[in-house]
Formats: sequence, C-alpha cells, structure tokens
Amino acid sequence: MKRIAWTFAALASFAASAAPSASDDEQAIRNVEKTLCEAIRAGDADTISRLEDETYTLTTSSGEVTTRADDIADAKKGTVRYSEFRNHDSKIRLYGDAAIVTGITSLAGESDGKSFALDVAFTDTYVRRPDGWKIAASHASRLGKK
Repeated sequence: MKRIAWTFAALASFAASAAPSASDDEQAIRNVEKTLCEAIRAGDADTISRLEDETYTLTTSSGEVTTRADDIADAKKGTVRYSEFRNHDSKIRLYGDAAIVTGITSLAGESDGKSFALDVAFTDTYVRRPDGWKIAASHASRLGKK
C-alpha cells in the first residue's frame, strides 16, 4: 500500500512540474501577439498562417468580418504597408486551454496611397493547440485619430 501511495505521489509531483504554469502560458501568448504583430507589419504571410488558427476571424472596427485566408492574401498582396503595428497595454485572462487578451493596437502606414494612423481597442481570443497557442478570433474598436 505504501508503494502505491509513493508511486501516486511521485506521478502527481511529476505531472505538476511538467504542466505549464500560468506565467508560462501568459509569456507564450505575449510572444505570439508580438510575433503576429511584426508579421502583419512586415507582410509575412507564412508567420500569419502559422499563428492564426484555421478558424480565425476578425471583426473590424467597421463591422466587416475577415478570415485567416484574407489576412494571408493581404500580406501577399502588400497593398497596405505598415510602419507601425503594435499591441500594448495588454491584459491576459487564462481559462485552461483558452485565453482572452485585451489591449490597444497602434497602427500607422499607407493604404491605397493614403497615410493613416489610429489606435484600436482589441479583444483577442486564443486557443491552445498541439503546436502551441493560436489566435482564433479578434475584435477591434476604433479609438479615434492619433
């Protein structure tokens, strides 16, 4: 009986040490957010494809709903050129294999020959997949002109 109890205790201890901590998950999500922002800024379609879940949708500040395929196509076209695409003031709430991130995205660049600069409040939903955290949904609300 003692042997069974010791084995169970050892397995429980190992499982607890092998499980990612909340701070590990938060850091992983922050890394995905930062890498994804840089990929969008740079027009890196491969990285966008890797970090956005296949089910990804974005509801824009104008109410348009776009998909992962739209983001990949836009990155390949390069019609929007970002000089800034940066998330900040982010807060992360973890719910097991899901997470919600809220914050502000500062955007600047050029689209169709016209310059733009704005801030949007965002809500991003993440899901844990076998290959890591993926963004599954996002919503943006325009905060006004910079």
